[in-house]
Amino acid sequence: MALFQLPEWAALAPALILAGTALVLFLFDSINPRSTNRALLAGTAVAGSLASLAVAVWFTAAGVGATGIENYGVIDVMNGQFIVDRLALYFMIIISTVTALVAVASYDYLRDHTYQAEYYSLVILAATGMSMIAASNSLVTIFIALELTSLPSYALVAILKDNRGSVEAGLKYFLIGALSSAIFVYGISLVYGATGSLQLEDIATNLSTAGEMGGLLGLGILMLIGGVAFKTASVPFHFWAPEAYEGAPAPISAFLSSASKAAGFVLAIRVFTTAFPLEATTAVIGVDWTVVFVILAIVTMTLGNFAAATQENVKRMLAYSSIGHAGYVLIGLAALSTEAGDLVMGAAMMHLLVYGFMNTGAFLFVALAEYWGVGPTFEDYNGLSKQAPFASAAMAVFMFSLAGVPPFGGFWSKYLLYTETVNAAADNTILLVLAAALVVNSALSLYYYSRLVKALWIEEPLLDRDRLAQPTGLYAAIIAAAVMTVVILPAFDPIATAALEAAAAVVG
Repeated sequence: MALFQLPEWAALAPALILAGTALVLFLFDSINPRSTNRALLAGTAVAGSLASLAVAVWFTAAGVGATGIENYGVIDVMNGQFIVDRLALYFMIIISTVTALVAVASYDYLRDHTYQAEYYSLVILAATGMSMIAASNSLVTIFIALELTSLPSYALVAILKDNRGSVEAGLKYFLIGALSSAIFVYGISLVYGATGSLQLEDIATNLSTAGEMGGLLGLGILMLIGGVAFKTASVPFHFWAPEAYEGAPAPISAFLSSASKAAGFVLAIRVFTTAFPLEATTAVIGVDWTVVFVILAIVTMTLGNFAAATQENVKRMLAYSSIGHAGYVLIGLAALSTEAGDLVMGAAMMHLLVYGFMNTGAFLFVALAEYWGVGPTFEDYNGLSKQAPFASAAMAVFMFSLAGVPPFGGFWSKYLLYTETVNAAADNTILLVLAAALVVNSALSLYYYSRLVKALWIEEPLLDRDRLAQPTGLYAAIIAAAVMTVVILPAFDPIATAALEAAAAVVG
């Protein structure tokens, strides 16, 4: 028997630590609004993120959310409005890791910025919302957490007030985000009208009584998918991503393309596996909702990669490539109609974790280039390896890992996703099309990723550059992300186990 037992609400500690960190930053800003103490502000944000990460890892290692005599099992909070299981903890780890990297990099990137405390508090608040999404078990708490994520994100994209591109990107992001929120909440109202419940398990239970409202429920589900598509930057709600990522500060582009995307996917996984079990939902609405995700996966990965291949702007290339990666992860949802759906979902979740390091690192290298005053196009990056070999080597690691080249982490996550998809195709042959699309699009991505590596390492610079500074925070974040992208290979077994356990918790 334990000497001391924490209350149930303490299971939300990873998210609560982030919320407390944001409040501390707000308090500091209230006391000293004109402070530019970058070390204190960035250090507070990093400390809060790492504390959240440490608690999430501790809970995972201690068996929170796992079944068995020696484990703690799934923990319900607030009468089931929140739930802490392996899935929630897995995504909290991804979100807090990305947040810590972004906070470290922002120390140098924001060296001359006026709104230091506001910036860090908004980043931590958005991360809090993302962590709450991971643990939400009701459409109401999901929507509140979604807005807690979205509203700070709009402000962060537009925080460079003297930069017209940043303000314009923030406005576009806000307008499309407001539209998607309206669609999502209207979908929630339709689901509530058809089932009479907002808690996910109760929705699944009440499906048997919603037979006469199949059309209403089907429209509601379609609108929920629309909200998910926006949050994950999937077609057709992907238009905001290139504009927002290009105009935003590069660390915020990294934050949105990695942590925010992970939050969108955990939302989709939780809602569609818990509230809308496939057989019961199909019997009511007459349509297999995984078909929608099959279409979304193919169109999203194809459009994202083909659009990325035509870009001259490095940030826009990375933005479109992130859309392509959203298509890869959507395979996990598309495969839920098969017996091996949990394995495919686990492989997709492994890819999200690896993606969190390699994609964040790639955007942080762009932040470093912007710090140096390097232009936005591929040609502007020519010859950077001569003056910044370590950072350029890290960028090469990110590019080849994103493309799926061995022996980096991105290869193994894509390989497992491909093999599990092919195995699951025994139950649904359409998955062979998804597996083929994954291979073709990964091959195409090698073209535009290697194009940037070629610019860094082979091409001659267009003009002579002065000696480049070596900002500590940006370099530390980039090298840390690169190291994790490489060393994640020998640690892939525990990562795979954690991802499969998280997937099995909701799919099984």
